[in-house]
Amino acid sequence: MYVLGIETSCDETGVAIYHSEHGLCSHLLYSQVDMHSEYGGVVPELASRDHIRKLVPLIKQCLKESGLTGSDINGIAYTAGPGLMGALLVGAATARSLAWAWQIPALAVHHMEGHLLAPMLEENPPEFPFVALLISGGHTLLVRVEGIGRYQLLGESLDDAAGEAFDKTAKMLGLGYPGGPKLSALAEQGKPQIKFPRPMTDRPGLDFSFSGLKTFTLNAVNASGKTDQDKADVAAAFQQAVAETLSIKCKRALQQTGLKRLVVAGGVSANKQIRASLTQMVAKENARLYFPRLQFCTDNGAMIAYAGCQRLMAGQQQGLEIYARPRWPISELSGC
Repeated sequence: MYVLGIETSCDETGVAIYHSEHGLCSHLLYSQVDMHSEYGGVVPELASRDHIRKLVPLIKQCLKESGLTGSDINGIAYTAGPGLMGALLVGAATARSLAWAWQIPALAVHHMEGHLLAPMLEENPPEFPFVALLISGGHTLLVRVEGIGRYQLLGESLDDAAGEAFDKTAKMLGLGYPGGPKLSALAEQGKPQIKFPRPMTDRPGLDFSFSGLKTFTLNAVNASGKTDQDKADVAAAFQQAVAETLSIKCKRALQQTGLKRLVVAGGVSANKQIRASLTQMVAKENARLYFPRLQFCTDNGAMIAYAGCQRLMAGQQQGLEIYARPRWPISELSGC
């Protein structure tokens, strides 16, 4: 089965083709970062319009690079949520239109399930069951994964997601958009001399909270000097606090579940210090750690094509409606 995957949840247009036996055939990604950087963040209307411009040409190019035509495609998977409503509708409408024209099924895919399954695209994928940490601009989740669609939510952010905290802290430091990567680059030049709190680690449970850490950062910025080195030191201290907080919670999740496999995915999983902190933690716990390759940490069509392929192969079907849910809890997904 050849499955076309379409990702348009936010500010990146992703297209990929996945084969059920041969794996990933091709994948393309167009980022809108340059356009949104002028405004300091994602402008939803501009994002939707750019998806409209880029999506069909990317699909044509992806088919060409794979040596395929529309008649070779057996199913289409598209991101239906969570995400920006307008952006989601572009992908959903395009997917449904192509499916109708080609007389093949189209399936709505949960964006976070795509991230969760992204490590399955690697040569040595994790086996079920495992604990998954999903960290992105809009979500921070700890999930027990028994199989595709069989998810138990262990903990989540009660306020800001980790990626959101990175972006807001970067804005405090005057780094602009996209904030996360710029803050990480600045942190490499600093020393974590300021002792930041590790929020909600002094109490039981697996939930997260980063809003207080953001406030602490603002106070640290106002109290410190205004030199480039001062800013780098604040960035380093903030990043270390987030990395250690995530490691403490993941360690707790592994111990509570008794599992020895940890999957970490989502855009923030590309952060070097977070990867290093989690790597040290799992080594002490005698567990194994799985990341997607860097190009599949951010939003992409490959993870959507893979997730959709697994569900289509299992016989899952949907009607002809154009389905989009900007808010969609992963706990509502069913198994396949």
